[in-house]
Amino acid sequence: MGKFLYIAEKPSVAREFAKALHESMKNGDGYMEGENSVVTWCVGHLVTMSYPEEYDPELKRWRMETLPFFPPNDQFKYQIIDGVKKQFAIVNGLLNRDDVTRIYVCTDSGREGEYIYRLVAQEAHVEGKEQKRVWIDSQTEEEIRRGISEAKDISEYDNLSSSAYLRAQEDYLMGINFSRLLTLKYGGYIKSAMSMEKNAVIAVGRVMTCVLGMVVTREREIRDFQKTPFYRVMVRLNLSEKMGEPEAEIKQVLEAEWRAVEGSDYFESPLLYKENGFKERKTAEELIEKLKPHEVVIVDKVEKKKEKKNPPLLYNLAELQNDCSRFFKISPDETLKIAQELYEKKLTTYPRTDARVLSTAISKEIDKNIRGLMTYTPVRDKAEYILNEGLYKNIAKTKYVNDKMITDHYAIIPTGQGFSALSSCHEVARKVYHVICIRFLSIFYPAAVFDKLSVVLLKGNERFFTGFKALAEPGYMVVTGRDKKFRAQVENDEDQNKQEAGDEEKPEEEEREKEPVSTLLTPETMEELRKLKKGDTLPIYDFKIREGETAPPKRYNSGSLILAMENAGKLIEDEELREQIKGSGIGTSATRAEILNKLVSKGYLNLAKKTQIVTPECLGEMIYEVVNCSVRPMLNAEFTASWEKGLTMVADGGVTDKEYMEKLKGYIVKWTDFVKGNDRNVRDYLNGRLSYVRGQYPSKVATGRGGSAGSGKRSGTRQAKSKKAEETS
Repeated sequence: MGKFLYIAEKPSVAREFAKALHESMKNGDGYMEGENSVVTWCVGHLVTMSYPEEYDPELKRWRMETLPFFPPNDQFKYQIIDGVKKQFAIVNGLLNRDDVTRIYVCTDSGREGEYIYRLVAQEAHVEGKEQKRVWIDSQTEEEIRRGISEAKDISEYDNLSSSAYLRAQEDYLMGINFSRLLTLKYGGYIKSAMSMEKNAVIAVGRVMTCVLGMVVTREREIRDFQKTPFYRVMVRLNLSEKMGEPEAEIKQVLEAEWRAVEGSDYFESPLLYKENGFKERKTAEELIEKLKPHEVVIVDKVEKKKEKKNPPLLYNLAELQNDCSRFFKISPDETLKIAQELYEKKLTTYPRTDARVLSTAISKEIDKNIRGLMTYTPVRDKAEYILNEGLYKNIAKTKYVNDKMITDHYAIIPTGQGFSALSSCHEVARKVYHVICIRFLSIFYPAAVFDKLSVVLLKGNERFFTGFKALAEPGYMVVTGRDKKFRAQVENDEDQNKQEAGDEEKPEEEEREKEPVSTLLTPETMEELRKLKKGDTLPIYDFKIREGETAPPKRYNSGSLILAMENAGKLIEDEELREQIKGSGIGTSATRAEILNKLVSKGYLNLAKKTQIVTPECLGEMIYEVVNCSVRPMLNAEFTASWEKGLTMVADGGVTDKEYMEKLKGYIVKWTDFVKGNDRNVRDYLNGRLSYVRGQYPSKVATGRGGSAGSGKRSGTRQAKSKKAEETS
């Protein structure tokens, strides 16, 4: 009887499969073998694409006349990666063993995992073997055995494989052609601008150049921003007197903001900065003078309503990376490593997912995950309440379950297993696990309900506005707490994190005075305010002018940059709106952190470790200028996202490999020809732009280096390192 071969992506995953098979396994060199089964692994990529010199030795030298380069007849060459040739030989031998009759492909369930195996099978020339694809969402024994029993013939994943090949070929062709093209054409310009000894090597890529453009564009918006002062008029009301207390014992002062609405003497006046503020302090003072005597205001309108706030959707990788950047000040790459560790220790489900919902199938047995969390002390009471009250039973009818919003995997959730491994995780990993559990459990609780009270006050022709919001029913906030409370809970170091954050988060309009708009109201005061009705009067304590100034856009931090990549270059703060417009982003959940790392290691971007703020380096901004005057579409986030959407269409069978490759080659030929003929028109312009950039980084240019100390190896000084410039995105 023949044996079944199970091939995983990593040794740790292979060991989990070996355990799930319930066979007595003996360790071999690079594999494990039992009576009926053999288990081996790939250690990540074993095969890579060959450089142009493998097609023709003459192509090792970079020359303009050899561009654009395309493999003859689109027949790409591949080679075994140095350093893993031994493991490839082991896997190759096992794949072609006579007694192996069926191969189970157990690499990561996604495009990249598919690509890893297909390359190995291609180079091993696997023929005449039954091949089945195992697709799992976690590494629990139950899920592994289900994946094996339901494994489909590998041919059902051919479209996914095609999109994986095309993604790699696209990144390869863009990287090879445009990196060589721009280096040959403009490397000398950067050399001169940065006082380098040799021409700069300009590394560009389909995704990383677009991300570089996003960061540089944001930095320039901040750099060019002109602060505008404005002056708001506030009326302060003596609520103590309203409540029958002596004026000498004022305990409650309420503030309301003036706005120039219709009916105001200043409606649509050119004196306004905008509806609620003036351009000049003098005008604000004149308004206060007009409103004398300062005795009372009249209640013009009272609106009372309840507002519901639903639990947020579950975590996908991008949302988790964003929260971990904010809560714990760790990079997206660190978050991905932690999420992968939690997955491999069976604590959570597959991390490289774009979905934020559950599948119908998993929702039917989700109580298993909740029951498992009864063993996790920090959330035991929450899990117990959900089970006792049966809150999980109707989850399939909610927005948290939607098969149409799932491509490869559902959202990241705790499995309810693997707790013995949690103690071996470092502290930050345990915190990440905790926020995943909290987000998961919160979806079973009802919405939080707020009481909202809006009051419009009248003084002459002018109206003042104020409002209050009080939590009436905590709902899911029993699990998550309010924002500050929750952050303190998971950080255990709130003050230090605030200090490290620096100026990371600024309101859209930063006020110079930090006094709050209104003091904290007591329950008694809130109750009195609810009794207000049209025509009531409130005594004025005084008027006050608040001076503020506009603030520039916020810099990206590592998490918000990942979210912007997911949303095709748009940094959307509202999570429900993000979900509504979600489509094909820039890069994938599996690659976005790697792209940021690459830009930092090349010295194009700087990532501040303490705050996770991302800013350009001099070299990166100069490369932005080069691309902007040559292959400008590479800086366009929506255009770059369209390539990713095309790959998705290939995976879905809507576009053929040939159609996609023809479009890609046409794009490369068009822009290569454009750059070749673009010399005279761009020379003076580019030199002027590089001179501008140089002026922004005087200390960096003086050293002939574009990056900051400690940000990794720098490209741009040696053409001998040319292969590093052709990194794919």
